[in-house]
Order: sequence, then structure tokens, then C-alpha cells
Amino acid sequence: MSVAVMNTTVRSYAVRTLRAIALFLVAGGIVDAAVAAENYPARPIRFIVPFPPGGGTDIYARIIGPKLAEALRQQVVVDNRPGAAGALGAEVAAKAPPDGYTIWIGQVSNLVIVPALQPKLGYDPVRDFAPITLISKAPSAMVVNADSPITSIKTLVAMAKGSPGKLTYATAGVGSSSHIAGELFKQVAGIDVTHIPYKGASPAMIDLRGGRVTYMGTSLASANQLVREGKIRAIATTGVKRARLMPDVPTVAEQGFPGFESVSWLGMLAPAKVPRPIIDRLNKEIVALLQSPEVQKMVIAEGGETVPGTPEEFAAFLKSELPKWAQVIKRAGIKAE
Repeated sequence: MSVAVMNTTVRSYAVRTLRAIALFLVAGGIVDAAVAAENYPARPIRFIVPFPPGGGTDIYARIIGPKLAEALRQQVVVDNRPGAAGALGAEVAAKAPPDGYTIWIGQVSNLVIVPALQPKLGYDPVRDFAPITLISKAPSAMVVNADSPITSIKTLVAMAKGSPGKLTYATAGVGSSSHIAGELFKQVAGIDVTHIPYKGASPAMIDLRGGRVTYMGTSLASANQLVREGKIRAIATTGVKRARLMPDVPTVAEQGFPGFESVSWLGMLAPAKVPRPIIDRLNKEIVALLQSPEVQKMVIAEGGETVPGTPEEFAAFLKSELPKWAQVIKRAGIKAE
């Protein structure tokens, strides 16, 4: 046998050997993933909530956590990791092992708004997470003082255009979801109103009721009782359809701005590269519990609507939200503080 032929034979043998090893490793990985999914969950699951106990996001976690534990027959431990508008908890989740034993509840703030304001985060909202399902969407209520002459979006826009820069809107702070939503309305309506940021929604509501600001956007749950008591007036809600918690209040879209939508939303995610069979198992169980009348009733009481779906639907929704709100932030010139 010539040297050339021998070298060709050796190379051919080496290639076949490497291919066999690669196939073995791939097959082994598939088998390992299948075995892991079949035995899942074999130990407690950590459920990261990137906000303090007692807040809106935490309430949803307390609704879902026990029911998910019951469905999976395994303990689900809520782990509150507040900080940086939810970005701290998101980063902890992004860096967790992709084994299905860490899940987290993300929302518009830490998946869309914060990444648009701070591009150099410790996580990427698309690359670093595996979407499981959307949980809920909740519109806001646009409210004014009970004695305000503003009774609708039409009168608000007319007054704003008649006195540019004179009307004011209150928010929970610069870069908050209420601030970004307020800027979207300004851009769509073509009005010039002055932003008044507060350190939270509560002091903003105090000044609204005191007549020191013109209007504000706030959660339906926090506004509902005050509206019923006649202490404030709701002039619109911000979903594409009327909110079940305030069925008599028309949407912004109904009042001259078709297609307008600004909602807070929550979704369940895991770290990227969690085996697909585990994602499918979590999706199945979470979707089922979100469709139960008991959970839907609790979510409606918080001003939201359950919107469970597939991982692909959640992924597509997230990708559509990112450019929408990034554009609003860019046009408004909002900078992180």
C-alpha cells in the first residue's frame, strides 16, 4: 500500500470515528434530556419573583405557586429578588442552571422597558430566556380628580391642544411603565402635556385627588374602589377591549384612537436551553391552572385577564413588544436615572 493511500485510509477512519463519537454524544444528550423530563420534577422548584412581597407581581406568584406545586406534586418555593425595576431578579434567573428547577415571572418592565433604557444589562430578554406562557394582560385606567371638568379622552385632548404644556400627568417615576405608557398616549394623541414624576403611585394619587395634577394612568385594581366611592373619575381604560373590572368605562381606542393599546403583562419563563420536554410540561400545567375559573376570578379582581398560550406565542409577543416600546422611549428622549 502506498503512503498516499495509507494516509487517505487513516483520514477516512478518523473522520468516521469522529462522526460516531459526535452521534454518540448527541444521542446521549437527547437521552439525558428525555430521562430528565420523564423524572421531572424530582426536587423543589425555585420560583423567582423580581419584586418585593405584597406587590402586584408577587400576588400573581402567590396565586400560581401553590397550584403549580399541587399539579407537579412537588414544592414550589417563591424567591423574591427585588431591585432595579425587576432587572436584578431577571439576571438571577438568566444565570440559573437550565434544568427546569428555576422559573421566574417576568413582565413588561424588566423584559422590555428596562432593556430599552439600559442596553448593557446582565441579561438579554430574548437570548437568555425560554418563554413558557403568557400569564395575563392588564390595562390601566386613565383617571382624573372627581371635580375635574375632563370627562372623556375627547375633552382631555381638546384641553391639552388648547393650552400646550399646561396640563400635567402624574406617574410612578421616570422610566416607570406608567411614564412610558403616558408618553405613548401623548405621541398618539399629538398633545403636549407636562410629566410630573413621583416616587411611586401612591403619592401621585394623593396629588391627583388634591387637584395638583391633571390626570394619571394607574392600575384598575387600585383605581376601582376610589372610582366607586366617587373620589376620582375614570375617563378611559387602555386595553383593546373594555375591562371586565370597569365595563362601563370606554377604552382609549373607542374614543378616537383605534388600535391604541397599553397594557401591563406578565409571563412565565425559564433560563434558556431548558430541555423542551420540561418547557412543554410546565406550559401544560400552567395553562391548565390559568384556565380554571378560580384563578380567572382572582386575576380579574386584580384588573387583568388570563391569556395563556404556547411558548411560541409568548416568544412572538415579546419580540413584538420590544421595538414598540423602544421606539416610544427613543421618541420621548427618556433616559435611565
